[in-house]
Amino acid sequence: MSAAKKGGRWADLGPRTLSAAVLLAFGGSSIHLGGVAFASFVSIATGAVFWELLRMFRKDQDMAPLTAGGLAALAVFVAALVPLWLAPVVLAAPLAYGYSVLRGDHRLFAAYGAWVLLGGFGLVWLRDEYWAGWTWWVIFAVVATDVAGYFVGKYVGGRKFWPAVSPNKTWSGTSGGWAAAAFMGLLFVLLIGMPPDIIWISVFVAMFSQAGDMAESALKRRMGVKDSSQLIPGHGGVFDRFDGILGAGALAFLVAITWG
Repeated sequence: MSAAKKGGRWADLGPRTLSAAVLLAFGGSSIHLGGVAFASFVSIATGAVFWELLRMFRKDQDMAPLTAGGLAALAVFVAALVPLWLAPVVLAAPLAYGYSVLRGDHRLFAAYGAWVLLGGFGLVWLRDEYWAGWTWWVIFAVVATDVAGYFVGKYVGGRKFWPAVSPNKTWSGTSGGWAAAAFMGLLFVLLIGMPPDIIWISVFVAMFSQAGDMAESALKRRMGVKDSSQLIPGHGGVFDRFDGILGAGALAFLVAITWG
């Protein structure tokens, strides 16, 4: 009998927990340090996601995805150093390269690639422009969404959220994620004095996080792959772990520049 069957529905809990702890340690340290440390961590993660993304579109596995990933990492890092109006020009470089080496699905790749780059840049920009508490809020809201969705979905079960795209997601887990994110927002309001609007905005952070997860699931199903790669035990690829964070990062950036 396989390990997965022996462990039943909780078989992936151990690897997921260990991987999440390691990522949290590195990510948390970089958030605390800010500056180059955080920009480097997010840039490398975004580059890895961009590499995985182009690998899914190009089946020949040549050097093009690796080149695109390197360009994406560099672009996110540099975009954080230049004036905000110039950042889209910098971020467009890896997008243009990836677009140029594809034989088809150009619009689909452009949509996913733009989301990945905006999400990565948004996280770095948020940490640079605001104090670390705002970045921690985004991270904890996403983690709360993911953890609550996992456990509530496993325990409660019930009607599937979107079985054609992600057969394991349930409405109970999805709504549990919204509630957990709102509660996390409340804690940030009570404990460190963040504005009360954070509570309801946290629900939207959860929704964008879940939308990122669903969008990646839809892409993997379309491309006929189970995981974006096998870089992270228990999670698959970097994209599999950071899809929700990137969705939330994009939202946080848009909210910040819109409302200040």
